[in-house]
Amino acid sequence: MSSRATQSPAYWGSSFTLTSDDRELLLNLFVEDEQPRSSDELAQALIRHRVEREEAAIRRKQQAQGTLYQPKRAFNVGEQVVFPALDFAVGTVAFVREGHNPDVAVPFKVIQVNLEGGGAREFAAELAGDHRLNEDAVLLSPADELVPPEEIYAHYQDTFVPHLRELLRNSPEFVWLAGKWFPRSLLVELNIGQLNIAEAVLDMNGGGPLPTAVLLPELGLPPEVNRDLQIFSLNYALFNDERFDEVGPAGEVLWFLARLEPAEVLSTPQWLKYTAHSYNASTLTADLARADRLLDDELARQPAPDEAVAEVTFTLTFPHRRSGTVPLSPTTSKLFPSGRTQRIRFTFEDARSGKRWPGWVVHERHYAFGLDAWYKANDVPSGAYVELRRGAEPGVVIVDLQGNRQRREWIRVAVPKDGRLTFEMLKRPIPCDYDDQMIVFVDDLPSIDKLWTQIGERGATMPNLLEQLLPELAKLSPQGNVHAKTLYAAINLVKRTPPGPLFAALLSQTKFRSLGDGYWLAR
Repeated sequence: MSSRATQSPAYWGSSFTLTSDDRELLLNLFVEDEQPRSSDELAQALIRHRVEREEAAIRRKQQAQGTLYQPKRAFNVGEQVVFPALDFAVGTVAFVREGHNPDVAVPFKVIQVNLEGGGAREFAAELAGDHRLNEDAVLLSPADELVPPEEIYAHYQDTFVPHLRELLRNSPEFVWLAGKWFPRSLLVELNIGQLNIAEAVLDMNGGGPLPTAVLLPELGLPPEVNRDLQIFSLNYALFNDERFDEVGPAGEVLWFLARLEPAEVLSTPQWLKYTAHSYNASTLTADLARADRLLDDELARQPAPDEAVAEVTFTLTFPHRRSGTVPLSPTTSKLFPSGRTQRIRFTFEDARSGKRWPGWVVHERHYAFGLDAWYKANDVPSGAYVELRRGAEPGVVIVDLQGNRQRREWIRVAVPKDGRLTFEMLKRPIPCDYDDQMIVFVDDLPSIDKLWTQIGERGATMPNLLEQLLPELAKLSPQGNVHAKTLYAAINLVKRTPPGPLFAALLSQTKFRSLGDGYWLAR
């Protein structure tokens, strides 16, 4: 007889489907205690159910063929017997006699059995005591190795649980929320009046965020309904109402009124909007590829570091300075809370003053919002080194400037003139350390905004901008050259771009010549 199907890895793979029997089992689990359950809990219940169901089917099959041989049983002449230890061979009892064995202290009998395949063998009967074949739960041939449900789950959970999760998502009778499942038909229904009350409670609390448990007492749900089911049902109702936004980090459900969220959270600030341009990354020279990696632009989606990150320093670019945001590159994003939703509320903390204020992670668009006032209060220029640290409390990100001495220095200043972007070297107060190749001071912000709009309306291409800006920036250098990072910082004053497409366009132009180490010269 072949090994049990449930003991095979393939059984718990992509071919596994939910039967009506499985669905009834799951439904009964929820009916018993009205508790939402995780995918892991349901996977364990299904594995146990399938193993037990297979065992019961084997028993029924063997009982149809004859009595299962166990040494403790009594047998009669003419009785058909099934022998698991002989690969489930079937035989007929020919006679029964008293058994005699000086090594066995208890009385027993011996049966002689004529096997269907031919031959006769003798077996002990009515022999009480410990013996593997006397265990009612064991129905194995010598080639079988019965793995209990708990071990099956441990072996296959990495593949089976995600597959089951997908099956449940495609099953209309089950709903998923905050990592838990529950049957749709058993949810507590909430009417529009109750949801209006929830909106009013959030409104009186500045829009939120508030946990579900705080909203629940105001809604008057039936007290006899399990509290966990009340919370799950309210979460589901809020999730399906566009007025409410779930903004909690992983492991926590928090609600906020969407209409009171900052505009920069609901839609991408114009200075961060980017129209993707295809380019061949393999054409970048070694120095440009290295600059691309070091710039760590969130749109470039460079590989994330493997190690845990507790502190990151990034160079602030104009689009993020103008938008009051932090780039969520694979490196910086590790410091910010993650969750089930795209928008998550957290807390910024000033490293020097200890002052705190709300911030928002917008994972789907790769930025965190909430630093506009902090940038302005600290006169932070584009090109500054900004430090981020994970706070001691969950959901807190500490922000600081690298260096803390105020001084006046000669730096690049952007000067819009007649619809073009020019630069001058002027003395300006700088409150922090900065990247000398990327710092750009903006005195006239409205003019830069106007130029940004004009360049967008003209549809200026990357080669057009390079032809204008590289010679302009070269005037500021005694050597007449410009670093690729400086071009990246300058072009992002008027058009959002990650470094890769810019560097590829730079390489494609015959008007420019590489000097090596990232420096370029107009021919």
